[in-house]
Amino acid sequence: MTKMSQKSERRGIRVDQSELLCTKGCGYYGNPAWQGFCSKCWREEYQHVRQKQIKEDWALAERLQREEEAAYASSQGAQSQPSLTPFSKFEEKKSNEKTRKVTTVKKFFSPSSRIGAKKALAARLRESHETKVPSPSMSRQASIETDQVSRDFLDFLKSLHKPGREIHKQCRAFIETMATKEDQQSVEELSECVQDFYQNMSDRLLTHFKGSSERVERVMDQVEKYIMTRLYKNVFCPEITDDEKKDLAVQKRIRALHWVTIQMLCVPVDEEIPEVSDMVVKAITDIIEMDSKRVPRDKLACITKCSKDIFNAIKITRNEPASADDFLPTLIYIVLKANPPRLQSNIQYITRFCNPSRLMTGEDGYYFTNLCCAVAFIEKLDAQSLNLSPEDFERYMSGQASPRRQDPEGLSQVYQSLELLNGLGERQERVLQGARRLERDLIDWQDGVAREVQDILDKYPLEIRPPASAIDSDNVENDRLPPPLLPQVFAG
Repeated sequence: MTKMSQKSERRGIRVDQSELLCTKGCGYYGNPAWQGFCSKCWREEYQHVRQKQIKEDWALAERLQREEEAAYASSQGAQSQPSLTPFSKFEEKKSNEKTRKVTTVKKFFSPSSRIGAKKALAARLRESHETKVPSPSMSRQASIETDQVSRDFLDFLKSLHKPGREIHKQCRAFIETMATKEDQQSVEELSECVQDFYQNMSDRLLTHFKGSSERVERVMDQVEKYIMTRLYKNVFCPEITDDEKKDLAVQKRIRALHWVTIQMLCVPVDEEIPEVSDMVVKAITDIIEMDSKRVPRDKLACITKCSKDIFNAIKITRNEPASADDFLPTLIYIVLKANPPRLQSNIQYITRFCNPSRLMTGEDGYYFTNLCCAVAFIEKLDAQSLNLSPEDFERYMSGQASPRRQDPEGLSQVYQSLELLNGLGERQERVLQGARRLERDLIDWQDGVAREVQDILDKYPLEIRPPASAIDSDNVENDRLPPPLLPQVFAG
């Protein structure tokens, strides 16, 4: 597991970026779920340990067989030659039973039967699970999503023509093969089958596309989406694993740490800034949304979006680009606030069935490795990690006390807030008084203007006269007026 530097000083949670890389020194990102190895090195180690275990099991089976045979031979040598006695059939039956015991021992230690007891238990659990009637709405939703992914996959392969038909044929055959192996192999072996299929398909595509890694990556993304959507119900959080138990343990642990404050983790984020608060909410939403996705790549995309929201929140708070040392404490804080559902199951699912190239390099691999480190930190978080005394840590964990009520820094912030509220109250009262005074002034001004207008009207009343008539309308001697002059023509 990745080792983290937990400083006793109030400098936050820090991790050396070199600690995120594979412990074997290959240069790729490691994973706590793989004991610090990258996907490639982990598979090599897993295969080595697996082959070693198989050899040890066979050696043990052969030794037990030799001991059984030697014990049977010594018991037979002590007796006389077989004779037709009443005990001859009994001895023959005893011999057959011992032979069956040896065969059973060898079968028990064979590679295909190493987890027989676990498989039998899984079969019983699966039978009891299948007797439950699934929710019709959930079944319809899963069926609709699967059908849509299948149609999208076929549409994508049409553009590839003949190679597309071959890819679809291999994917269908692989899904059918996995369906037959589900009851016979462990989830680790199923993961190996999926990873081997990815590798073989990628090698063939590289040969076909003449080394064009970008085209290969696009095809592999579609292949992963199609395969894992079809297999999701059978390989996500299978009953033969303890993934569900780990989920419950992590959720219980996070609920017990509800009292951890942003100051204890030294998170460089100021949630009083509206934009920062929005980014924090988006990050929490993204990490919770991860559980609703069915494809490992889509789950990784949720982690990447959450991480970018965290970097934006830090950048807005500090008004400068965020550093890697600021990112991990903030990610831990987001996980504690979100308490994502089935967190360990999602991490294990991505680890087992994601295209390994995404986890080994790139930003998706970097952010996923940091999330694994954050979860590992939460699981091992203690008093020293938060710069607390063991007594205070135990009291907070048991619920006997809360740091928000006893932390002097928190109390000072409360007092500052109360003082600020009092100041705002006084300011509001002054504003209200000014508004009332302005209202009275407006009313007085309106009344004064009305009085002045009335005084002027009283002093200078208006006289309304009738309209003026024609000029000669009152002349009674119109008939005595001479006729109008007419133009005269004189002879020259």
